[in-house]
Amino acid sequence: MKNRILIIGRQGQVGWELCRTLAPLGEVVAVDFPELDLSDAESTRRWVRTTSPRLVVNAAAYTAVDQAETDAARCRQINGVAPGILAEEAERAGAWLVHYSTDYVFDGRKREPYLEEDSPNPLSAYGAAKLEGDLAVRKACERHLIFRLCWVYGARGKNFLLTMARLARERETLRVVSDQAGAPTWSRMIAEATAQAVGQVWRDDRPEGRAGTYHLAAAGMTSWHGFAEAIIRSLPEKKCRELEAIPTSAYPLPAKRPAYSVLSGEKLARVFGLRLPDWRHSLEQALENLHL
Repeated sequence: MKNRILIIGRQGQVGWELCRTLAPLGEVVAVDFPELDLSDAESTRRWVRTTSPRLVVNAAAYTAVDQAETDAARCRQINGVAPGILAEEAERAGAWLVHYSTDYVFDGRKREPYLEEDSPNPLSAYGAAKLEGDLAVRKACERHLIFRLCWVYGARGKNFLLTMARLARERETLRVVSDQAGAPTWSRMIAEATAQAVGQVWRDDRPEGRAGTYHLAAAGMTSWHGFAEAIIRSLPEKKCRELEAIPTSAYPLPAKRPAYSVLSGEKLARVFGLRLPDWRHSLEQALENLHL
């Protein structure tokens, strides 16, 4: 089998980076909506069967967390049902499947980093759909790597880094939630770690032993307020002079978020020897790269 890699979600934060980090491993075929519509089972199956990949990477998702509360059916189709279809087709093709999950499968009641074995308890329609997708992947495809992510940011799309950088140039005062904890994770680090994990799996004589769910997040932790503070401090030009810390209750949103989203990276380090840098270090590199 040729090392053909099908990346779904090429325009996304992680997918865009994957197109570059996975290129040395094989022939990359990268698609996005509307070419491949994850809400359409036939479209999904057809792309995998036509491509005949050795690896399928699902970097696409329904990510409008608040909108999902009133659009739960479509969110479930894309985040819950489609991953199972991809898993079935990957299994049929004898391919590996990389699928990205989220910290939102947890309820945030812990106060120490979540382990892969901790019981999920999603608080939102988005989190419930993502958990359904995880379970479907595990059931349908033996050769799978599920990477749970946390607070992803990057050079593209809508994310906290780009939003804060824009608002800091427009407003003198910003109010940011300070009672939610997590680890901001650069999309490039996610893509690079994914490429290294895939490379190890492909070189392993018994790669099925590495299949499973892994937490893939930056080391360390902070709040959204702490993340905003670090971003604004690094901007060479800004209008913002005051960054006010507020509780979640002062910024109500339709979807409930976990108050604690820190993910332990010990399993990833133990199985693959991979550890993502501290979130501050990655943020410095990302800011240098983006020239904000």
